[in-house]
Amino acid sequence: MEAVRNDIVRIGQLELRFLISEVGATVFEFTVPSRARVPAPHSHRDADEFLYGLEGTLTVIVDGQTREIRAGDAIFIPRGAVHHHENLHDGTAKVLATITPGTIGRRYFEEIAEVVNVPGKPDLGKANEIMLRHGLVPV
Repeated sequence: MEAVRNDIVRIGQLELRFLISEVGATVFEFTVPSRARVPAPHSHRDADEFLYGLEGTLTVIVDGQTREIRAGDAIFIPRGAVHHHENLHDGTAKVLATITPGTIGRRYFEEIAEVVNVPGKPDLGKANEIMLRHGLVPV
Protein backbone atom coordinates (compact mmCIF):
# COMPACT_ATOMS: atom_id res chain seq x y z
CA MET A 1 0.00 0.00 0.00
CA GLU A 2 1.21 3.44 -0.81
CA ALA A 3 0.98 6.18 1.81
CA VAL A 4 -1.03 9.29 0.98
CA ARG A 5 0.74 12.56 1.78
CA ASN A 6 -0.85 15.92 2.65
CA ASP A 7 -4.30 14.58 1.92
CA ILE A 8 -6.74 16.46 4.16
CA VAL A 9 -10.53 16.44 3.92
CA ARG A 10 -12.52 18.86 6.08
CA ILE A 11 -16.13 18.14 6.99
CA GLY A 12 -17.48 21.09 8.93
CA GLN A 13 -15.08 21.48 11.85
CA LEU A 14 -13.76 17.92 11.51
CA GLU A 15 -10.43 17.23 9.83
CA LEU A 16 -9.34 13.93 8.32
CA ARG A 17 -5.72 13.52 7.21
CA PHE A 18 -5.47 10.42 5.08
CA LEU A 19 -2.39 8.25 5.47
CA ILE A 20 -3.58 5.25 3.45
CA SER A 21 -6.58 4.96 1.15
CA GLU A 22 -6.51 1.58 -0.54
CA VAL A 23 -8.83 -1.38 -1.11
CA GLY A 24 -7.29 -3.24 1.85
CA ALA A 25 -7.45 -0.42 4.41
CA THR A 26 -8.29 3.22 4.93
CA VAL A 27 -6.17 4.92 7.61
CA PHE A 28 -6.53 8.54 8.70
CA GLU A 29 -5.97 10.92 11.59
CA PHE A 30 -9.39 12.13 12.74
CA THR A 31 -9.32 15.51 14.50
CA VAL A 32 -12.43 16.63 16.40
CA PRO A 33 -12.52 20.09 18.01
CA SER A 34 -14.30 20.51 21.32
CA ARG A 35 -18.07 20.11 20.94
CA ALA A 36 -17.91 19.98 17.13
CA ARG A 37 -20.80 18.49 15.16
CA VAL A 38 -20.04 14.87 14.38
CA PRO A 39 -21.58 12.20 12.14
CA ALA A 40 -24.91 10.73 13.21
CA PRO A 41 -25.01 7.21 14.67
CA HIS A 42 -24.43 4.61 11.97
CA SER A 43 -23.02 1.16 11.33
CA HIS A 44 -20.73 -0.21 8.65
CA ARG A 45 -22.18 -2.95 6.48
CA ASP A 46 -18.89 -4.43 5.23
CA ALA A 47 -16.03 -2.97 7.29
CA ASP A 48 -14.55 -3.02 10.78
CA GLU A 49 -13.12 0.11 12.43
CA PHE A 50 -10.25 0.49 14.89
CA LEU A 51 -9.54 3.74 16.78
CA TYR A 52 -6.32 4.58 18.62
CA GLY A 53 -6.20 7.72 20.78
CA LEU A 54 -3.51 10.26 19.93
CA GLU A 55 -4.52 13.33 21.98
CA GLY A 56 -7.41 14.74 23.98
CA THR A 57 -10.49 12.66 24.79
CA LEU A 58 -12.95 11.33 22.23
CA THR A 59 -16.21 9.87 23.50
CA VAL A 60 -17.15 6.80 21.48
CA ILE A 61 -20.56 5.17 21.80
CA VAL A 62 -20.78 1.60 20.45
CA ASP A 63 -24.07 -0.28 20.67
CA GLY A 64 -25.15 1.99 23.53
CA GLN A 65 -21.95 1.62 25.58
CA THR A 66 -19.88 4.78 26.13
CA ARG A 67 -16.07 4.75 26.17
CA GLU A 68 -13.63 7.63 26.58
CA ILE A 69 -10.64 7.24 24.25
CA ARG A 70 -7.51 9.08 25.41
CA ALA A 71 -3.92 8.98 24.12
CA GLY A 72 -2.81 5.35 24.09
CA ASP A 73 -6.34 3.89 24.37
CA ALA A 74 -7.84 1.77 21.60
CA ILE A 75 -11.24 0.47 20.62
CA PHE A 76 -12.42 -2.02 18.00
CA ILE A 77 -15.79 -1.40 16.33
CA PRO A 78 -16.97 -4.50 14.46
CA ARG A 79 -19.02 -4.22 11.29
CA GLY A 80 -22.71 -3.95 12.09
CA ALA A 81 -22.16 -2.20 15.47
CA VAL A 82 -24.05 1.10 15.76
CA HIS A 83 -21.58 3.80 16.77
CA HIS A 84 -20.77 7.48 16.78
CA HIS A 85 -18.11 9.82 18.15
CA GLU A 86 -18.25 13.05 20.15
CA ASN A 87 -15.75 15.40 21.75
CA LEU A 88 -17.55 16.48 24.92
CA HIS A 89 -14.37 17.86 26.50
CA ASP A 90 -12.32 21.04 26.28
CA GLY A 91 -9.51 20.83 23.75
CA THR A 92 -9.09 18.97 20.51
CA ALA A 93 -9.37 15.18 20.31
CA LYS A 94 -7.39 13.23 17.75
CA VAL A 95 -7.49 9.53 16.96
CA LEU A 96 -5.92 7.31 14.36
CA ALA A 97 -8.76 5.53 12.55
CA THR A 98 -8.36 2.35 10.53
CA ILE A 99 -11.16 0.89 8.43
CA THR A 100 -10.70 -2.62 7.02
CA PRO A 101 -11.20 -3.49 4.33
CA GLY A 102 -10.90 0.00 2.83
CA THR A 103 -14.43 0.01 1.41
CA ILE A 104 -15.11 3.34 3.15
CA GLY A 105 -12.37 5.43 1.64
CA ARG A 106 -11.38 9.00 0.96
CA ARG A 107 -14.00 9.40 -1.76
CA TYR A 108 -16.82 8.78 0.73
CA PHE A 109 -15.57 11.58 2.99
CA GLU A 110 -15.13 13.95 0.04
CA GLU A 111 -18.74 13.36 -1.04
CA ILE A 112 -20.05 13.91 2.50
CA ALA A 113 -17.96 17.11 2.74
CA GLU A 114 -19.66 18.44 -0.41
CA VAL A 115 -23.07 17.96 1.24
CA VAL A 116 -22.11 19.24 4.71
CA ASN A 117 -19.86 22.18 3.83
CA VAL A 118 -22.66 24.39 2.51
CA PRO A 119 -24.38 27.49 3.85
CA GLY A 120 -27.46 26.58 5.86
CA LYS A 121 -28.59 23.07 6.67
CA PRO A 122 -27.14 20.11 4.77
CA ASP A 123 -29.42 17.91 2.65
CA LEU A 124 -29.81 14.91 4.97
CA GLY A 125 -31.47 12.83 2.24
CA LYS A 126 -28.40 13.29 0.02
CA ALA A 127 -26.09 12.49 2.95
CA ASN A 128 -28.03 9.28 3.68
CA GLU A 129 -27.84 8.28 0.00
CA ILE A 130 -24.06 8.75 0.01
CA MET A 131 -23.71 6.80 3.25
CA LEU A 132 -25.73 3.86 1.94
CA ARG A 133 -23.84 3.80 -1.35
CA HIS A 134 -20.54 3.52 0.53
CA GLY A 135 -21.69 0.84 2.98
CA LEU A 136 -22.67 2.98 5.98
CA VAL A 137 -26.12 2.47 7.44
CA PRO A 138 -27.61 5.56 9.15
CA VAL A 139 -29.62 4.92 12.30
